[in-house]
Amino acid sequence: MTKFVTAKARLEKGLRFEGEASSGHRLLMDTSIYHEGQNAGFRPIELFLLSIAGYVGMEVISILRKEGQQVTGYEVRMQGIIVEKPENVLEDITVEHIIAGHTLNHEIIGQAISIVEQRFKAACAILGQVAEVRHMYCTVEAQEPVLTEA
Repeated sequence: MTKFVTAKARLEKGLRFEGEASSGHRLLMDTSIYHEGQNAGFRPIELFLLSIAGYVGMEVISILRKEGQQVTGYEVRMQGIIVEKPENVLEDITVEHIIAGHTLNHEIIGQAISIVEQRFKAACAILGQVAEVRHMYCTVEAQEPVLTEA
């Protein structure tokens, strides 16, 4: 089954664009005042990192749930290094996974991240992305809720 995904960006004012996806969701994109923008929305490069975080997070949590991991919290933090000259290019991306849960299995977590990392590398190759991408993770043993008498 073939699915089409669309996105468009419409110029509003200065360098501010309103983006809209085929899902109907919208957002503002802009740049800093220093770069002749109005700082009224996300930078496109920030959205790129956010989209990676969302993609990676959804894929990893899906695998962990299928493997029976008791995840109680999960955060994906992205950091990118931008080379501004001659053009704005992401040269280096770090993906940090912070996973909280009960009796988490580090081998399963490592495998899940590795699987998603390979999928992500394939997608980046298609896009012609040349950034080096590193994944790291840490786990936090979740505290059992404390019951108090009313």
